[in-house]
Amino acid sequence: MVFLFRDNSLIVLILLLLLSLGVHAHFFMVPPMLSTGDDGVLSLLLRRFLSQTPAWALIWIYHALVLLQAIQLNVLLNNFKMLHTNAFTTAMAYILFTGFFPEWSVLSPALVSNSLIMLVFTMLTKLYSHQSPKSLLFNTGLLISLTIMAYHPTAMMVVVVLFALAVVRPFRPAEWVVLLMGVVLPYYFMASYLFLTNQLAAINDYMPNLGIFLDVVQGADAWYWSAVGLFILIVLNGFYYWQWQNARMVIQIRKSWSVLIVMLLLLLPVPLIFSGADIHAAILLLVPAAAFASCGFLYPKRLLIPNLLFWLAVAIIVHNNWVLVKN
Repeated sequence: MVFLFRDNSLIVLILLLLLSLGVHAHFFMVPPMLSTGDDGVLSLLLRRFLSQTPAWALIWIYHALVLLQAIQLNVLLNNFKMLHTNAFTTAMAYILFTGFFPEWSVLSPALVSNSLIMLVFTMLTKLYSHQSPKSLLFNTGLLISLTIMAYHPTAMMVVVVLFALAVVRPFRPAEWVVLLMGVVLPYYFMASYLFLTNQLAAINDYMPNLGIFLDVVQGADAWYWSAVGLFILIVLNGFYYWQWQNARMVIQIRKSWSVLIVMLLLLLPVPLIFSGADIHAAILLLVPAAAFASCGFLYPKRLLIPNLLFWLAVAIIVHNNWVLVKN
């Protein structure tokens, strides 16, 4: 099956749609849930505009969102030459991963936030040779700040952006100041508005709530840990083949991959350190995870291991579909 997605023809887009329909086949019987909380503006928007949406519309909204994100990430890696061969294995991995946990088969602020994370990463990949780095950094800071307001667990992306600036650009204090100004400015205007309207105490509603929260592992069964183990195995397999190709990459592309590594490591503990995040927030991992996993599906000359990992993923997905339909 994997060889079908190693092509770069438009027919693969139809295969991606069929893959999404198959990964979430339970939607034919059980429409996606709408997951909202008190973790940012996106929760309020989803609750306001989609709470009364018909079930059939939620199904197509979910598929459209996942497909657009998968293709967006795939095009991003191909356009910036981060993979040696243009293919759709990144989009395939992204769609497969969305079926690894039942909690990822819902319309959630975390899923929507992946589009913003990809946009941030797109801006960071342009930082190396951009003609106006200060304007790009200011816009990146603004986007990061607005992304955190939209969904609080994305606050870890601030560290990712700081790391990217430290690695990609030579140290210039003015550029760091411009980036931090972009990050602070939206919160400054919001705090000013709340102060003038005597609502300054409400500013805590717009700030991430950090701590130690272990709800994500409570009630976990053998299938849950199997999905976690397979997810890690697929990413590590992709990391092995990425490292194998890393020596052939130019320095700009290596730095972009290093940003993805840091993003993966920093987003990993998100479900454990943000209040109310749980396993829904772990879907933020899909952006860097699918990028590395694609290397394990694309680079091997023999398809035994890629196909084995693919069908093991299908087994996890079939079980999750059965659980969702049964419940």
